[in-house]
Amino acid sequence: MWPEIIRLSKEGGLDVIETYVFWNNHEPERGQYYFEGRFDLVKFVKTVQEAGLLVHLRIGPYACAEWNYGGFPMWLHFLPGIQFRTNNAIFKNEMKRFLAKVVNLMKEERLFASQGGPIILAQVENEYGNVESSYGQPGELYVQWAAKTAVSLNTTVPWVMCAQGDAPDPIINTCNGFYCDQFTPNSPSKPKMWTENYSGWFLSFGYPIPYRPVEDLAFSVARFFEYGGTFQNYYMYFGGTNFGRTAGGPLVATSYDYDAPIDEYGFIRQPKWGHLRDLHKAIKLCEEYLISSDPTLEKLGRNLEAHVYYKSSNSCAAFLANFDSISDARVTFKGNEYFLPAWSVSILPDCKNVVFNTAKHPAENAFTRSTSTHEVSLATSDWSWYQEYVGIWGTNSFTKSGLLEQINTTKDTSDFLWYSTRYVNQAVILEKLSNRNKW
Repeated sequence: MWPEIIRLSKEGGLDVIETYVFWNNHEPERGQYYFEGRFDLVKFVKTVQEAGLLVHLRIGPYACAEWNYGGFPMWLHFLPGIQFRTNNAIFKNEMKRFLAKVVNLMKEERLFASQGGPIILAQVENEYGNVESSYGQPGELYVQWAAKTAVSLNTTVPWVMCAQGDAPDPIINTCNGFYCDQFTPNSPSKPKMWTENYSGWFLSFGYPIPYRPVEDLAFSVARFFEYGGTFQNYYMYFGGTNFGRTAGGPLVATSYDYDAPIDEYGFIRQPKWGHLRDLHKAIKLCEEYLISSDPTLEKLGRNLEAHVYYKSSNSCAAFLANFDSISDARVTFKGNEYFLPAWSVSILPDCKNVVFNTAKHPAENAFTRSTSTHEVSLATSDWSWYQEYVGIWGTNSFTKSGLLEQINTTKDTSDFLWYSTRYVNQAVILEKLSNRNKW
């Protein structure tokens, strides 16, 4: 499925494919690496390159809570004295070894940009800033170590840490969230980057199916570039399926559809895919202006503003924004009047003509809609299934007093740990004994 999904991504206006690297898949046993089949990372990166796109490799190796055990291999849990994601020598040694393995694999295949490859960015750790305070000073030391270790691997491309406000130079701290237009990196020498713009949310058992309107998603993207953003990634553009037992917590379902522009099964989701494609076209029409200067702010009224990018005094591109969530507005900009629906951004690549508004349907914008007619031939494959019995089964029962820690007991061979107990009604026994004495 990779080539077709990548093709649809490119046709939708993407330039870069961002992917996690799951440690538990690639080192299922300590020192035994696996990069074959659907875990062939080199083939995946080369497939992206063949499509003419670039790669952001998020090595981590911590991935996220939605993946089983955060992406850590289970054998790591049982190393004596280990503590995860902190200033612990055992953990750091294993993490460095895996980081080096992945980086060297990419170098050997000449896949970093400086080698003529598609990889332009790499990521170490993942959203550690959300939990760092719980670790105290050892957490701060761990961040410093992770940054130093990443740089020492000499990828020759920039490293990022997402949601990590204290990322040390030269690591770039990036934003994750639904809106990142107000985000500022921790150094003026670092570009403003957005590694996770949530196209929806993950599905949890027992909860409604997540949904994010494309108009709001497009608004967030336009506002980000309006405010000087340089790199924005959809999380997810394609989420797919958590096959087998790969889903993590809390209660994450097997579907990782995420209300993404390409749905769980690899099909285009309209109007989201098409609306974003047209947004990308509009932003790229402004590209030469976006890289020529910082934006100049012009107030147009209450909750109304313009950001203008000048290439020269009489050549510019502009973003006109109405960030009032209720009221539409009419504004005057450079002598012309424009209508701005509530919670929307209009893009003017020549500071005059609106080619796209984030709140308007595709037919109302300057770009025409086209439908892909690319024929896809999928190889036939047999269905497979797993029969999981309900209740106690097998011969590995044992007796223990009290509750057990799940992972230490099952070693992640099952999601279930069945308890059975036997109790006797003491009152009934006493009554029977009393009656027996009477007899």
